[in-house]
Amino acid sequence: MSIGSEPDFTARPQLSDDVARVVRRRIFDGTYPAGEYLRLDQLAADLGISVTPVREALLNLRAEGLLVQHPRRGFMVLEFTARDLADVANVQAYVGGELAARAAENISTEQLSELKSIQDSLERAYQDTDPDRTVRLNHEYHRLINVAAASPKLTQFMSGITRYQPESVFPTLEGWPAQSIRDHRRVIDALERRDPDAARSAMAEHFTVGVTPLTEHLIARGVITEDAGAG
Repeated sequence: MSIGSEPDFTARPQLSDDVARVVRRRIFDGTYPAGEYLRLDQLAADLGISVTPVREALLNLRAEGLLVQHPRRGFMVLEFTARDLADVANVQAYVGGELAARAAENISTEQLSELKSIQDSLERAYQDTDPDRTVRLNHEYHRLINVAAASPKLTQFMSGITRYQPESVFPTLEGWPAQSIRDHRRVIDALERRDPDAARSAMAEHFTVGVTPLTEHLIARGVITEDAGAG
């Protein structure tokens, strides 16, 4: 796969972030299965870039727990389990719910209008079956809510958590577009009513409701394993 075949892959100052996103996506779509070693020179040549940002990206993914570094052998893809997915979703639900509750108290009329516009665009992207655009617009939707929460440290923490979630998979799940649209509209309604409790509940449920279909999808494709504690 060349750099041109990866959607929205552009050379920016933080090129290592783009590389990490590509590798993360390949791990969760099964291109890089657990146990496979990633070679710096091969991946750099594949993406058409130097080895330095690739090394930085793989070190970051090691810190995220997706890779392990073995002396003289390189970076190996670690096993990801159903429990891991559930853990990530539960933390997202707690932090995201709190951010939504704070946003309900702080969001401006202009921000609310922009949020509705983003949601309209997201729904059209779902109708057009444009997964890359839906992922981008979904990011914009959640980012605006987090900005409205006026809690930068909590937002930063949420951003870090989100890296562990295979977001690119969600648009491909059967029934997810309709579920996402219902959830997002419910959050918007709570924000419009300035109801923190309703916003917290709606956002938390949005993050947890996708765990089961996502887990089943990834297990069926051999991307993750089903562990006894996933429950």
